[in-house]
Amino acid sequence: MTLFERTRDTAKERGYNLQTTAKKAGLSNNAIYNWKSVTPSHVSLKAVADVLNVSVDYLLGNTDEKNPRPAKNEENIVDLDKALSEEGMAMFDGQPLSEDYKKALLAMLKTMRGE
Repeated sequence: MTLFERTRDTAKERGYNLQTTAKKAGLSNNAIYNWKSVTPSHVSLKAVADVLNVSVDYLLGNTDEKNPRPAKNEENIVDLDKALSEEGMAMFDGQPLSEDYKKALLAMLKTMRGE
């Protein structure tokens, strides 16, 4: 699979067309279409990889692992349901939460969610 094909397919998986992908990466509307015949600069390739949340190596076909690192917005995600339901320490303002307080928070969150 070529760089262009892999970029096109990944963009489609993300719900983008190539013009939208290029625009989000700060490139001209048809820049990615030119990748059929022209090798992009490293800067352009990195910008598109960032928009698509994949590695440059994935776009180049050097690996099939799309993103060896979690997305920036996924690095600090905590499942509160799991954290409050399981045994172990949960803290707020530097202080551990009691089991009763964790249960109350979990009940409040479920109520807000409509359960």
